[in-house]
Amino acid sequence: MSSTQPGAPTAPDAATSGEGLRRSLASRHLTMIAIGGAIGTGLFVASGATISQAGPGGALLAYALVGVMVWLIMQSLGEMAAYLPVAGSFGEYGSRFVSPSFGFAIGWNYWFNWAITVAAELVAAALVMKYWFPDTPSIVWSALFLLVLFVINALSARAYGESEFWFATIKVVAVVVFLVLGVAMIAGIIGTSPGTASWTTGDAPFVDGPKGVLLVLLVAGYSFQGTELIGTAAGEAEDPGRTIPRAIRTIFWRILLFYVGAIAVIGFLIPYTNPNLLSSSETDIAVSPFTLVFDKAGVLGAASVMNAVILTSVLSAGTSGLYSSTRMLFALAERGHAPAFLMRLSRHQVPMNALIATTLVGIAGFITSLVGDGAAYQFLLTISALAGFITWAGISWCHWRFRAVFKAQGRSLDELPYRARFFPAGAIVALVACVAIIIGQAYEPLSEGASVGEVLLPFIGVPVFFGLWWGHKLVTRAPAVDLATVDLGRD
Repeated sequence: MSSTQPGAPTAPDAATSGEGLRRSLASRHLTMIAIGGAIGTGLFVASGATISQAGPGGALLAYALVGVMVWLIMQSLGEMAAYLPVAGSFGEYGSRFVSPSFGFAIGWNYWFNWAITVAAELVAAALVMKYWFPDTPSIVWSALFLLVLFVINALSARAYGESEFWFATIKVVAVVVFLVLGVAMIAGIIGTSPGTASWTTGDAPFVDGPKGVLLVLLVAGYSFQGTELIGTAAGEAEDPGRTIPRAIRTIFWRILLFYVGAIAVIGFLIPYTNPNLLSSSETDIAVSPFTLVFDKAGVLGAASVMNAVILTSVLSAGTSGLYSSTRMLFALAERGHAPAFLMRLSRHQVPMNALIATTLVGIAGFITSLVGDGAAYQFLLTISALAGFITWAGISWCHWRFRAVFKAQGRSLDELPYRARFFPAGAIVALVACVAIIIGQAYEPLSEGASVGEVLLPFIGVPVFFGLWWGHKLVTRAPAVDLATVDLGRD
């Protein structure tokens, strides 16, 4: 609980946050929001391709390393969100602890990332539905699912929390069943145990050496993105000083178990030379490593089961994307970084104008995927591709500054409802790792002799971010914050 010492911030009202949002998300909602954000098609479909590329040992090492990095980032976010649980989360922290211009850039960067993600999930949902209804036009499914996402978000924060709780539960059950069946197969309880044959085939366990691990690090990083959703939900969390630390303590180990456990099971049961693993980077459900393992275990209709789970993942990502981008846009308007009309709340305390604006962007993004050869849509995805890593780096930097503010003002760490472990080393390691992964994107195209344009294109989101940052600073002349005068109270 928060300290009651003089000068310590008082707890926000139990029913609403300072921004007028209703605090209706319980601890179970927060936990599942973070788990649901991290478990998706990256695990269910594309995980096989990482084993094909780096071998079972290389993929396992890569996911473990990224998992540790994400844990450090979540430690930083948890400390700040438990102390200052506001809508917009790290966008607000950027403005308050670094500079208004940095907060402006990190907020718009995150909003754009998830708004485009909503459009991408609409495309993915249509592809998944073609498995069952190949003759139905894609736009019908995309329109239907967009309506579902909008209605869930328009009802209330609790409606979103409940829907994400059940969406995430389906995914968790699928992973748990997969792990149980997989371990039973490895142990020989079901069928004949493969032993360690897959770990000694060809160049296994480490295929392509350090290069293979490096390339998988990039994929693993994208797979873990979404864990920071707990930060954007903090402004609507019940008793955030208690529920946020509880969620932070539990979600990392569950997510790491799911990813590392799944990679290990796949690595034991399916040799990295299996051509289906390489194909699993596409959208073919039949060659998903989960489907292959379920087939081996004798699960009837394994492909249909996994298709339903993946559809749940798509809806989960779309719902969370619409929720988080709406809250970030609302928070930007609160700080004067977006038009004031976006602050309007519905009678259910939902930022309705921000929700409508974000939905329109999602529609526009989807439409660009249908026009011409989809080049405009691919361009938008390229810009947003690095946004998650930029956000993570920004969280680590904000945490560093947050502690600097505490020190400059002579505040006691006993005031913190939750304290991040391994500070300052944890924040530094996470920040450096994020930057290294961003730079590492150039390795593969450079090693393959790509043109300058092909090498630079994946990085286009970086100058866009700095353009927002420095452009805002140039226009507003806003200075960096004075650590000694930063307001540490809760709005």
